[in-house]
Order: sequence, then structure tokens, then C-alpha cells
Amino acid sequence: ALQKNQGDEQPIIVPATLASGGRTFHRQNLPSLFSKGGRPVTAISRRKFTKLLSAAAGGLTLGAVASKLASGKTTEQTNWLLPRGDAGSTGRTEQTLPEKLDVLWEAKAGEAIEGSLVVGDGRVIGADVMGKVYAFDEKSGDPLWTRDFGTGFLTGVAPAVSGNTVVIGDYEGNVFALDAKTGEERWRKTTDGEVAGSDGFYEGNVLVPSSGCSLYSFALEDGELKWTYDANDQIRCSPTVAGDRTFLGGCDGNLHVIDLKTGKAASEPLPLGGPTGSTPSVIGTSAFVPIMDGDVLAFDFKTGKQLWRYRDPDRSQEYRNSPAATEDLVIVSSQFKQVDAISTKTGEHQWRYTLKRRAEASPVIAGEDVWLAASDGRLIRLSLTDGTEKWTYEVRGSFIASPAIANERLYIADDDGVIRCFGSKTQVKKQG
Repeated sequence: ALQKNQGDEQPIIVPATLASGGRTFHRQNLPSLFSKGGRPVTAISRRKFTKLLSAAAGGLTLGAVASKLASGKTTEQTNWLLPRGDAGSTGRTEQTLPEKLDVLWEAKAGEAIEGSLVVGDGRVIGADVMGKVYAFDEKSGDPLWTRDFGTGFLTGVAPAVSGNTVVIGDYEGNVFALDAKTGEERWRKTTDGEVAGSDGFYEGNVLVPSSGCSLYSFALEDGELKWTYDANDQIRCSPTVAGDRTFLGGCDGNLHVIDLKTGKAASEPLPLGGPTGSTPSVIGTSAFVPIMDGDVLAFDFKTGKQLWRYRDPDRSQEYRNSPAATEDLVIVSSQFKQVDAISTKTGEHQWRYTLKRRAEASPVIAGEDVWLAASDGRLIRLSLTDGTEKWTYEVRGSFIASPAIANERLYIADDDGVIRCFGSKTQVKKQG
């Protein structure tokens, strides 16, 4: 939503409005909230303000983001409220986790968890494949509440949180809204097909993708239907939001760009050359999405132009999870065990790491590291710079879901239903 300037260190132009926590703030109010020593937000660099917007998208209130600017701390992400970390589905946080990680706690769900956990306001929330949603205490892992819907959630489908509301859809096409504090059901609605992706949010509405070829917008407060978008084929990804646009990779082989205010197409669909179930990542005006046939594509969604297309020159890959992205690199993980880093600017290959077994889970970027959860039960930490392996941890089961990262901790669930929290015991002792 930011207007372009010459370089990341040039002062940014404040957008007319900024949405945070389901509320909209206007430009005239921003300087008083975002200031440091009397310096208004319009005087800070694009790089720092982008970090602050990422923090807001990760669940911080505007006041909390302002406090971080005042303190100079912009890398601590206190929440991970969406399965891909933020509204732009970058799968990224600025914070680098401590070098030495310990298992701080473990908790147990009744069945396998195959969707990412979400973290916010002291709670870790996840859903198992048999239709139960769980909340655990973020610091101790103690159970807070459980809600059993008796249906089931598809692989990759995870809860999403906005304010005090948790939303998730099941394989029967039901959409449930729960109170995040108590687990009590607030409302439920029905779509025309199984929900095969996680939900997104925009200005008080929840966006629900359906394999019945539609994207639904419901009012978060009461579930009132606002609009429905017909994608002409199944949607098996989550909606990515940038400004007043949402992006959907379709099984029809197109990237759909939708106006969130009207529910109508914002432009002609962008051709991908094959179907995809991957959630696009958006950085600035660039959208990145892999397809099942093995290509990774970049588009300028403002102009509708394809920026580049990457394909492995030696062996065609296959992509069924979602990318992670920074301003410089897109990280993708294929069904053929290859983890690749690609330049966002040129589409040129930068490095490769080969897994022992493939990763069903999508990669996550945390500061200077890439995190991978593989189906052989290994949690792997790589250098973002060159793909060097830095750390591994192995469990008896398999990882199907990606990790969530918040408050310098990593949270992940496996297919035995075990939830683990990794962090530094030394830091915990210092914090009392």
C-alpha cells in the first residue's frame, strides 16, 4: 500500500489509511502515534516502516507498534495469528531465534495436527484432523479449552485469529467462529464445498476459500455474508491480502486478484501455466507463487506483468506447499526433497538444500534463518544466506504442519498430536 520512493532508506509517504486489528486508522492520526523524539512517521525509512506494518499484520495493535518504534525494537513479533505469519502470507518474521534452543514444554492433542499453530495473546491454538480445536497457555503449555465439532479439518487447514475471534473451516464446508478466550462458538456458516485453505481477514470481514470454486466474505462479528467471488475452479490455498486486494492461486491455472471492497475481479486473472494449491506470497507490488508443474512465478500485480519464471533446469520439480519470502529471496520446497532459494529481483537460483525426505509443510523464515519441518520428523534450521544446515531436532512422528514463531519461541505440532514449544531456557530464567 506504500507509494514507491528511491531506496529503502528514503522517507516513506504515509498511506491514507492503515488497517490494524480489524480497525482502520487515518493518516492524520499517524504522526502522533508513530513518533520518536518528536520525529513523525513520515521521517522514518521505508525499511523500518515496512517492518512495523509487518508487526501490525502479525497481530500487534497500532499502539503496540508505536511503542516498538519509540523503543527502537522492531524485530520482536509477539503474535503469529495467521498460518503464514502475516496478511501477505510471507511466512516470515524479522526475529532470529536464539542460537541454542530447548524444548520448553510439550502438550498433547487427541489426534494428528496437520495445520499450523497460531499464537496470540498468551494462547497457542491448533486444530486436529478429527475436528477438535485446542488452546494452550503460550508459556506453560497448560490446556485452556477444547472445542469438538465432530467433523474434520483437511491437511494444511489451520485456525486464523483476528482480535478475540478464531475462525476455521472444515471438510464439510462449515465455517466456525469461536471466542479465542473461551472457545465458545459465536457463529457458523456453510459454504458450497470443503474448506481446503485457511482464512484471511480484511476490515472486519473474514475471507473463506472453498473447493466449491468460491471465495466468501463474511462479517467477522456475526457471519453475515458480504459477497462471494466465483473462481471457476477449486480453491485449495489461503487468501493473501495486500492493501484492498486479495490473491488466490487457482486450480484453473490462474492467479486471481480480487477487489476486497466489492468482491469483484480487480483485473484479468494472471496466467500461471498450470494449477496450484499454493498460497501466494506478496512483497510490495510483487506476488510470488509456485505451481504443481514445477514453475515458480513472480508478477507485478499493479501492471499484471510477469516478472520472471523459474524452472529447475535439471529436473522439473513439483510444488504443493507455499513459499516464504523476503525482499531479496523466495524460498520454496518441492515434493522431490529440494529446498531452493530464488532471487526476488531476477528469478535466478541462489542456493539449494536437499532433504532426506520431502517436506509437506511450507518453509518459514525467521530473521537470518530458514525453518523446515520435514516428513521424516526432522525440524531443520538453515542459513538464509547460503542454505547451510545450522541445527536439527528429530521426533518419532512426522511434521506435516509448518512452525509458528513468536516471542523468540517456535511452536510446532506433529502427526502424533504432540505440540512442542522451543526456546531458550536461559532466557526464561532471566525473565523470571
